[in-house]
Amino acid sequence: MNFDNRTRARELAMQGLYQIDVQGPGLLELIDEFFAEADPDDFVRKLASVWTKGTWENLAKCDELITASIIKWQFERLSPVDKSILRLAVYQLKFCPDIPPKVVINEAIELAKKFSTDKSPAFVNGVLDAILRKLNAEKQTN
Repeated sequence: MNFDNRTRARELAMQGLYQIDVQGPGLLELIDEFFAEADPDDFVRKLASVWTKGTWENLAKCDELITASIIKWQFERLSPVDKSILRLAVYQLKFCPDIPPKVVINEAIELAKKFSTDKSPAFVNGVLDAILRKLNAEKQTN
């Protein structure tokens, strides 16, 4: 399994989540067509699809964790790109135990560098660090 393929799948999943967020949940049914046009690699497309659909199915929980962790900021004011990056990363932190948290956070920061504003990588890092601490604390109390 190629690390770059997983990075590419993350990019596609983030873009898919962005599209669904902006255009509406009806787009979820067409997301695999978007991935088919965006990348020729079968592994990349399947992984992007699994992550996108998994994130969307768990959106309420992901958004709740993000909202609770963005201090002095309103969820509604997040840019759609940052929201999509955070949602995907939170989904992976909470529901993909096979992916090391450090990888999830580093990849999210890279997505923010590539697709968002100058301030975004530090913002994404801070929010995800707070969420990871919260998730680790939950694990210890369960």
